[in-house]
Formats: sequence, structure tokens, C-alpha cells
Amino acid sequence: MTDDRPAWARRIAAERAARDWSQRDAVRALRAHAPTELPAEDSMIRQWKRWESGQMPNDFYQPIIAATFGTVTHALFPAPSRRDGDSEILTASGMETLEIVSRLNRSDVDSATLDALRITTDRLCSEYPYMPSEQLLIEGRQWLRRVVDLHTKSLTLAQHREVLALSGWLALLVGCVEYDTGDRRAAESTRRAALSLATESEHGEVAGWAHEMRAWFALTTGDYRGVIAAAQTGAEAAPHASVAVQLAAQEAKAWARLGDRRQVEVALDRGRRLLEGMPHPENLDNHFVVDPAKFDFYAMDCYRLVGEDKLARTLADEVLRAGTDFDGRERSPMRNAEARVTLGVTAAREGDLEQALVMGERALSGDRQSVPSLIMTSRELAAEVKRRYASEPSAQDYLRRLQALGGGNTGFLPN
Repeated sequence: MTDDRPAWARRIAAERAARDWSQRDAVRALRAHAPTELPAEDSMIRQWKRWESGQMPNDFYQPIIAATFGTVTHALFPAPSRRDGDSEILTASGMETLEIVSRLNRSDVDSATLDALRITTDRLCSEYPYMPSEQLLIEGRQWLRRVVDLHTKSLTLAQHREVLALSGWLALLVGCVEYDTGDRRAAESTRRAALSLATESEHGEVAGWAHEMRAWFALTTGDYRGVIAAAQTGAEAAPHASVAVQLAAQEAKAWARLGDRRQVEVALDRGRRLLEGMPHPENLDNHFVVDPAKFDFYAMDCYRLVGEDKLARTLADEVLRAGTDFDGRERSPMRNAEARVTLGVTAAREGDLEQALVMGERALSGDRQSVPSLIMTSRELAAEVKRRYASEPSAQDYLRRLQALGGGNTGFLPN
């Protein structure tokens, strides 16, 4: 039978089942997160049944339900619709690339040109999830050079700081793509440049993202204490920006790999509380925006690592749902790849080698990849496959493919 309930109703039922809760258990957990006294238990159970059947909870209950399941309101319930981003950009700038470049060649810079540059920077950061790495790297570097060249123009103090900040955002983007493609040395140099620009412009959010990149680099190279140090430094630089949410999530991922379940929960809850108190982002596509779906993505990784397979699988399904359009086009291919690795790990642990390998192969097949992150998570699937199915020919084929992706890393194949 077709389940025609809204996605949020299916999810709260799945979240409850992943925890092996009855509806009465769910109501009791809900009561523990409520800021005020709730109606009697039997009444709340009837209400819960209505929610799971598809009746939308009101604004009072939505954040309580989200907190009960360790997420934020707009990860579960639909946010207000946003304006058409392409139309908004066209209306705001009224310029094509050629005109923007022409204006940059003038001796002075007007506010309209800076607005166009701001919009162009936002567009590039929004193309990060799906634009081919080589193309985005070329465009990002071209625009970074153009913006940096503005420092030779006649600028007011406010314009100078704006140009420094835009240079910082573009440097962050270029550094991320450099790291995705495996150019670690270039990525670290570009990250340091972004941090320097942030310091000069006194832009805490750019600085926070520069520290977040250091946390990400440390995570994928196994320096988990370095992740925690970078996350804490970044949070001090931008305590109220959305990057603080991602820093908390990176810290949680490090604690998960260190095996400290308590610290994982503390870091995730800190990030969840921060995100719940922030307005819903206007542009969910921008790589340097932390949206509710991204928080679920990080929690998925943590639950997989601490062995909470039901919760990890539930969140992986949600990441794939949120990251795929109705026509099957993937909006978030890199997140989707790691969700498939998670499904592969949980399948391997349940004894289903065929499903584990299907998910593992699909994770490797995407055109847009963050190679270090994909290697890191795939190594965890490889460990499960090696431990349980090392003698299986199909498992050995998969491990050989991972070894090729890792540049000959011998840790993938059995001894």
C-alpha cells in the first residue's frame, strides 16, 4: 500500500520505531522536553496518533517534538516557502558577468557593483554541492583574483572591509574545493589566507569557517583532538553564527571516533540548541549556511559510529529524501553518498553483504565527490566488510576499488 502521509508524519513514526518506543513512551519523552505541563497522558497519546496519521502539530508542539528526537523544528516540519532565488538575484543585480567585470575595471567602485559581487559570491557558494569540482575551482579562483584586485582601487573604509570579507568567502570556497579534489597543501594555504582576510576585516563568521575547515581537515586525517581544538577556537570567533552549529557537529564527530558517547551527545545537543534558536536560512543551497537537513546529516554520522544502527539508518533515509528532488535529481550528492555509506554499514552489521556492497558502490559512483570525506566514511564500511566477509570475492572487488580511490592505501584490503 502507498503511504500518502506527509514526510514529517512518516519520519516521526520512523524515529519512534528506531528507538523501540511505544506511542506511550514517545509521549513520556515528549513531556520531558516540554517547557510547561502537558495534558493528561491518554489525551496526549490520542494527539500523538493524530500526528503520526498526518495531522500537523501546532507551533507549540513542533519544537518539542523535534527536541524529543534530537533535531530541530525545520528538519522535521516544512519551513515557510522562500522566494525564487534566481529571480531574486536577477532583480537585485540586473548585471551579467561581463558587465560586472567591466565595472571592476573602473578606477572606483560603486555600491551596485559590490551588490553584484555579493550576489555572485553567494551564487558560487550555492553551486558547491553539485557543480563539477574542476569547473567550480576555475570560476572560484577567477572571481577571487578579480575581487582581490579591487584592493588597488579607490575604496571607502566600508567598501574596503566589504571587499576583504568577499575575498574571505571566496577563499573559503576555493579551499573547500581544493580539499575535495585531494590538493591538501593548496587547501591549507587558501584556508590560512581566508583566516588572514577575516582577521583584517574583523569578520568573525569568515574566521569561524576558516577554523571549521581546519576541523574538517583534521577529521579526515584522523587528528581527532585537533578537530576538538579547532572547533572550540572557531566557536569563540563566531559564537552566534550558524558556523557554530557546524563546529559543534564536527566536535561531535570527533568524539564519536574517540569513543566518548557522552561527549557526542553534549556536542550534538549544543549544536541543536543553537540551530533551533536561529531564523530559518533564506538560501539553503549556500555551502556556508547550516540548515536543519545538514544537522541531521551530522547526527547520522555520529550515530553510525557509536553503533546506534536504527537511528543512523532512519537519519540516512531522511538525508536521502531531503537531498533528492521529486524527479530523482540529487540536490546534495555528497551528503547522499555518505548516507549510502551509512546504509551500507548498517546492512553489513545485519549480515546483508549484498545490500552493503550495493550502497557502497552507489556512494562511489557520484560525479560530485569530496574525496577525503568519502574515503574516511568508506573506510568504516571497509572495516565492517573486512571483518565479516573478507573471503567473499564481491567484497574483495569492492575493497580493491576503495584502495584505488585512496591512492593505493593498503588499509582497505585484507592481509
